[in-house]
Amino acid sequence: MKGDRVEIVVDAGDTTRTYEVVAGRAGRRVETAVRRGVVEVSEVTRNGSVVRTARFMAARVLALVEQPVPREDASERPPQGRPQGLVPDLHPEEYAEQ
Repeated sequence: MKGDRVEIVVDAGDTTRTYEVVAGRAGRRVETAVRRGVVEVSEVTRNGSVVRTARFMAARVLALVEQPVPREDASERPPQGRPQGLVPDLHPEEYAEQ
């Protein structure tokens, strides 16, 4: 999703280097894969075609940090019906009296 990013920290001998791959446009995402000693980070379109790829030797990668954009799930939103907290507190014995 647009804004997703992956930071890769690589050992460059006497120092470290940080690289960043960002899903820059709407509908794109960032995918990571580790295959045969190579870490591959790719920006991919909706239909799965790769826009760009960064490859690093796995032995040199110190950190791989995935930072997704915060998403609001349907489970996190309040229900659209009656407002919460306005229901009177009735006990079962009170129902019998009414």
